[in-house]
Amino acid sequence: MSREPELLGAGALQRLQRILTARGMNPQRLPDTPDEDKPYSPLGLLDARMPPRYRTARADHPEVLAWTRDVIARAEAPNPGARRQITTGPSLLLAGVTGAGKTHQVYGAVRTLVEVGIAVRWRATTAADLYADLRPRPGHDTERELETVSRYPLLILDDLGAAKTSEWVEEITYRLINRRYNLMLPTLITTNLAMRDLRDQLGDRVASRLAEMTTRVTFEPVDRRRQPHAA
Repeated sequence: MSREPELLGAGALQRLQRILTARGMNPQRLPDTPDEDKPYSPLGLLDARMPPRYRTARADHPEVLAWTRDVIARAEAPNPGARRQITTGPSLLLAGVTGAGKTHQVYGAVRTLVEVGIAVRWRATTAADLYADLRPRPGHDTERELETVSRYPLLILDDLGAAKTSEWVEEITYRLINRRYNLMLPTLITTNLAMRDLRDQLGDRVASRLAEMTTRVTFEPVDRRRQPHAA
């Protein structure tokens, strides 16, 4: 049986104020409760989730822009009047040296999709962070986490092949890539390694699926982070 929310009495409010004051907080200057009716634009929500370094990122690589056009063309509205959403689509493997601009391009690609009105449910992670999240530990359902990541309509997987390899890493990577391969879900993958090196790091099963499901985009061997910024 559901219960109605209880209102705080005057005594409880006074105790709460004393606790806040004791902790150095001014109860008269607490942030206002967000207005549930306040509209949030898709671009505003995107900026809230985007890492600050990439909030101004724009995709301008021809093959990345071609990917966005393909994903847009395949997007479908779940019902009349709804925004179109990502359903299935191609994937990209962006390869090049550290600092070549690969991550900048993939975040810019997400912005392109949002700007044209596509509803984008996406997740971004580095391969190393993903493995850390999925390592078995008490109280954490890693199988459910892997299932969730596998089914995101759009996944950015950064720095594939950079983490220390092991049988466990190879197996987790295979399960993730294989599920997205079977579901035909768009995946944007960046790596500093050549395909032969990825094969050595992650095994034939992963390399084979990546070769089929992705278009390989090779970046010039220039570390843009080391270049002096224009005045």
